[in-house]
Amino acid sequence: MVKTLPKTDVVIVGVGWAGGIIASELTKQGLNVVGLEKGRERETEDYYMVHDELRYALRYELMQDLSKDTLTFRGNEKIRALPMRQYGSFLLGDGLGGAGVHWNGQTFRFLPYDFEIRSKTIERYGKNKIPADMTLQDWGITYDELEPYYDKFEKMAGISGEENPLGGKRSDKYPTPPMKHSPQMRMFKKATEKLKYHPYTVPSANLSEPYENPDGISRAACQYCAFCERFGCEYGAKADPVVTVIPVAKQTGKFDLRTHSWVRRILHKDGKATGVRYTDVTTGEEIEQPADTVVVTSYVFNNVKLLLNSKIGKPYDPSTGKGVVGKNYAYQVVKGSAVGYFEDEKFNNFAGAGALGMVIDDFNGDNFDHSDVDFLHGGYLALTQTGQRPIQNNPIPKESPTWGKEFKQNSLKYINKTLSVSAMGASLPFKQHYLDLDPVYKDTFGDPVIRMTYDFKDQDRHLAQFTAKKAEGILKEMGADKIDTMEELGPYNITTYQSTHNTGGVIMGDDPNTSAVNNYSQMWDMDNLFVVGASSFPHNSGYNPTDTVGALAYRAAEGVIKYQKSGGILA
Repeated sequence: MVKTLPKTDVVIVGVGWAGGIIASELTKQGLNVVGLEKGRERETEDYYMVHDELRYALRYELMQDLSKDTLTFRGNEKIRALPMRQYGSFLLGDGLGGAGVHWNGQTFRFLPYDFEIRSKTIERYGKNKIPADMTLQDWGITYDELEPYYDKFEKMAGISGEENPLGGKRSDKYPTPPMKHSPQMRMFKKATEKLKYHPYTVPSANLSEPYENPDGISRAACQYCAFCERFGCEYGAKADPVVTVIPVAKQTGKFDLRTHSWVRRILHKDGKATGVRYTDVTTGEEIEQPADTVVVTSYVFNNVKLLLNSKIGKPYDPSTGKGVVGKNYAYQVVKGSAVGYFEDEKFNNFAGAGALGMVIDDFNGDNFDHSDVDFLHGGYLALTQTGQRPIQNNPIPKESPTWGKEFKQNSLKYINKTLSVSAMGASLPFKQHYLDLDPVYKDTFGDPVIRMTYDFKDQDRHLAQFTAKKAEGILKEMGADKIDTMEELGPYNITTYQSTHNTGGVIMGDDPNTSAVNNYSQMWDMDNLFVVGASSFPHNSGYNPTDTVGALAYRAAEGVIKYQKSGGILA
């Protein structure tokens, strides 16, 4: 029997970065908010003994249990999709804070070009520059319109950084100074300046100094312990929802946080969301939570899965190009990199932080002329010192044997003599790349799981080869004696880790025929339903997505407040 609870003003599905920000902003305005999180609650104290590479980095302590909920994958529609049974290409966070707990902390703003990418591309190169099957579209919002929300997110999180010389204009400087520069970073800076590029310090959610944010939340500085990605931070130095926005929401007395609450359906009637139905996974009890407004703030795949299983929005059909839910799935092109080996240098590569590094944007967005290249957009090139933990890292030249005496000798020789220049390449959308419900496989409650159809295209291969050659040039200038450069980008491989930067599926825009939500993340065809997160990206940029997720969450919170007062589709 289903238990129905008293109605609340707002119910939030998923309490990570987007959910935490919206809960904080709405409760500060006096709204009663219920936050439903299917994982367990977490606190900073949970990470006091977190430096266990085997438990967290390789056995995925903080990640979703794939035996209970997963997704299926296929490279194209001619192949049968099979379930992801072990982690590889990306990592799905679980529990309070979501993926915002185990991220590295690299906090880049997207470029102005990103938000008007179709218009700007046609304006400079003509329509023929865009491949016929590339579903490129503007976002329905400009960089200048989103800039105040970027600023708000960065001040809340205490982002440490310096101005990007090739980025969009800022209304204010970063709230804290950039991170320390290691010898490796100084080598990269010197080399790229000599090549006439424009290096700057990676903007970091790992605090460079103690900081108190506008909400009165104080946090300590980073200790450069190098246990960031796949780990929670025992110092609270890395900004995550658990140490920033969620405490603010709790302090208002208006936030009812319920963990172990697996939301399975958005309830709706006559074109309006009426609440959600969820299962308490500790008791098996089915519960309905009525609400005036429903805000879906889970991870990309879960946002799409919940909408499709709830029969909300028109599912995307790749054969016709019609429909919007599941459209424009995009990933990230991170293979266009190079590794340099230095015979007479020795580096301390084990120290670091998740967002410690130097970066250039000379080949990102449309910062360079694309007339003579066979791809659009680009990516950043960076030397990051995130900390090479011993189990996961064993760099040796590619011609080396992978076992035996020489393998062991090279492993010892090069462990502290290797530097990488890595690309974070944009992933642009194609009509063949989408998310839908799998017709065969189901989760632990019997609901269809998400099916992902995706593979690298010529756009991605050409971009990766281009950035790899640029990375090689930087390493040569840095003095590397031997360089291994990516030569060819093969088919997409879901079994090998690349990044957790999945985007799209509930994309934003200014036309209900081509987008699912408006620029407040409000569903076009259900005005009291907001869907917030990287699922709203019409494409993925040449950056990490978190800063843009945070900015859009602050704008969505503003939209919910406006909707509570006036109703209707927001303009």
